[in-house]
Amino acid sequence: MNKNVVLNVLLFLTLMVSNISHAQDNLPVLVGDYIGQKPPGLTPEPFAPGVISTEGYEYSGVFTPDMDEFYFIRGGEDNTSQEFVTYKKTDDQWFGEVKSPRIGQPTISPDGKIMHLGRRYIERINHDWSERKNLDLPFTDILIMRLTSASNGTYYFDTWDESNEDFPIRYSRIVEGKYEDPKPLSKTINTGTQLNHPYIAPDESYLIWDAVRSDGYGDSDLYISYRQNDGDWGDAINLGDKINTSAWDAAEYVTPDGKYFFFNRLINPGVGDELPNVDIYWVDAQFIETLRPKS
Repeated sequence: MNKNVVLNVLLFLTLMVSNISHAQDNLPVLVGDYIGQKPPGLTPEPFAPGVISTEGYEYSGVFTPDMDEFYFIRGGEDNTSQEFVTYKKTDDQWFGEVKSPRIGQPTISPDGKIMHLGRRYIERINHDWSERKNLDLPFTDILIMRLTSASNGTYYFDTWDESNEDFPIRYSRIVEGKYEDPKPLSKTINTGTQLNHPYIAPDESYLIWDAVRSDGYGDSDLYISYRQNDGDWGDAINLGDKINTSAWDAAEYVTPDGKYFFFNRLINPGVGDELPNVDIYWVDAQFIETLRPKS
């Protein structure tokens, strides 16, 4: 081989290695709790900007109860497909990987044993997860977009139906070892349209969801209702203009330690087949007690 060709190849390889090394040096080292992020105050902030929340599509983030794993959905490299991503903490440092194409909106049961994915789920096996499974009756024919569970196993879920935007949020309890037929929650909660993404507190003391209602700030807003002493649900309370905007604010979640409230916000709509720019936000969760009616 010509000596000049060899030298050029060696130079090219040297530059490639140098560029790869430089790119790795520019990656942030994620150490500590909450993927190494400084906790927010009472004003919502994008979660892990440049790492989790970017100029692309990031959606539906959840931690495991031990706070050592974080799962979310993000747009693929083509910005039309979606993928299921996890960040795991090892020796106090976080490392991310793509688990699979999108398989549903993840929520995790309070005991950490089940990850719900709409009407599908996976079970915890040591430090990994089982193959995906389908819920049995009475859920097999329900198009569930998001399902969350209380500590006693009661399910709260929405239904995706393009022909019916006000399809109610429903719940299903375990009765004599089996899940009962789903029942709609009261009109206190099921008022408006696009009634989606319920989050139930582990003790069922409150429910948070998003909806388009007449008292909202524009697009979908986030609401909370507290369970009363008689077991009924109290009035729906809009979470206010610090959390809700004229944009789409939705898909909420409270960290297992109860300290922070996560939700999604539409930043820019997509063009054509491209996914929109949706970011994951977080904020101090103390508003949950601030808004709780005094008995």
